[in-house]
Amino acid sequence: MELPLIVGVDGSDSSLVAVDWAVDEAARHGLPLRLVYASLWERYEGAAPSGSADRPSEQVPADQILGSATERARRRNPEVKVSTETVPEEAAHALLHEGHNASALVTGTRGRGELTGLLLGSVSLAVASRAHCPVIVVRGDKAGLAGTHERILLGAGEPATGGEAVRFAFREAEARRCTLDAVRAWRCPAHELPEHPLLTGQPAHYHEEQASAVLDALLDDPMADHPRVRVHRHTVEGPARKALLHRTAAADLVIVGTHRRSGHLGLQLGRVGHALLHHAQCPVAIVPERG
Repeated sequence: MELPLIVGVDGSDSSLVAVDWAVDEAARHGLPLRLVYASLWERYEGAAPSGSADRPSEQVPADQILGSATERARRRNPEVKVSTETVPEEAAHALLHEGHNASALVTGTRGRGELTGLLLGSVSLAVASRAHCPVIVVRGDKAGLAGTHERILLGAGEPATGGEAVRFAFREAEARRCTLDAVRAWRCPAHELPEHPLLTGQPAHYHEEQASAVLDALLDDPMADHPRVRVHRHTVEGPARKALLHRTAAADLVIVGTHRRSGHLGLQLGRVGHALLHHAQCPVAIVPERG
């Protein structure tokens, strides 16, 4: 049985945009969709007598939020199977728990009640930083959200930590029948630059070749498994976050891998993932490496 695609909903405009995106994603991959609303008030049900003026009334908006999101999802694509759940937990904790039985988690950029000036809400950041399944934060301009560029962007990391992200990217590109742009950034450390002007460029050539070799190691097997996917390889000098951010303006989804440290409870995002989550012009997928 296929694990569902899970979306965190809270009634905010951002979460409704995430629902739209997730419906399309579920349809592409033939997955069921589950809408999850997290509410701490559920813990207190029964604490006050039924009908009491002091009884928390969170259940009514929870039902309204899930009902509205469900109707929106079914209008967008009635063939996608949709289920709902209200979880008596804080939102980030609830979604992280749900992620153990999800093909992926989908969130908006900001939740209800969060400051509109925030680039990324605390729940989305916590989930993207700590989940053990892929997390997609739905953000970006209209073209990126609509998927009209027909390009998937992959930030190619190290082979030891980027294999799952690469496989995720190929599955996405195949499902969307679009081009996969694989980018590997490289930098030449300043202390390696030779002082003699006739030798300038040789260390840079070495580092560029190393970057190309890493791309080959990451892409060769998935390319054989997905022969219909068109792949464009790019080795780029400079910081990876800048190279990727620039290209998100022409992408429908940007994908990067991450390594989860066992037993570490804090945020586990590198600078590249952090920059993309805050500034990308298209949805961002953070894919953890298993083990």
